[in-house]
Formats: sequence, structure tokens, C-alpha cells
Amino acid sequence: MTLTVGALVACSLALGVWAAVRTARDQPVITRQLIGGAVIEAGILVQMVVAGVLVATGHQVPEAVTFWGYLVVALLVLPAAAVVAVIERTRWSSVALILACATLAVMQLRVHQLWSGA
Repeated sequence: MTLTVGALVACSLALGVWAAVRTARDQPVITRQLIGGAVIEAGILVQMVVAGVLVATGHQVPEAVTFWGYLVVALLVLPAAAVVAVIERTRWSSVALILACATLAVMQLRVHQLWSGA
């Protein structure tokens, strides 16, 4: 689980930095960034499957409802930013992507805390 969290945090921060560069250049989100977000979404789905299998085979999560809530909401954050990116074709779409990526990174760190029982 640590590997998936680390990979998702790294990818979301990289996408956030890319969005910050585009914000600084006064440019909107581009399709390649949305594809990057889709890759992160696939990673979250993999993370959910891995967590489900591990829980089904005996791993105990102290706050299971909170844990699964974070994972489900994490799955919704980037699609919401993508909707903003499609509707708002200004630099503010890049700002929305930055916020979504930062939110996702923090949520993944919290998922890791909940998973390890901290």
C-alpha cells in the first residue's frame, strides 16, 4: 500500500507542478494534462482494488469508513477539476488543477495514515 500511495502522491505533485507552470504562463489546462489525471485515476482504482483484497484477506483498518470515504472522494477530485478545465478555458482551469492535485496528495497521505493505524 505504501508503494501505491507514494506513486500517487508523486504523480499528483508532478501534475500540480505542470499545472503551476501553465498558470504562470497564463495558459489553460491541455488534453495531455487531463490524460495524466486519468492515469492517476487508474492508479487510485488499482489502490482501491489492492486495499479491498488486503482487507478481505484479513488486514484491519481501524477507521474503515473514513478510509474508504477518502478513497472514494479521491476518485472524484480529479474528474471535478477536469470538468472545470473543460468549462473554464483560462488560466483558472490550471489553478483548479493545482488545487485538485494538492488535495489529492494530502488525501493520499491521510489514506496512508489510516491504513497503517496511525
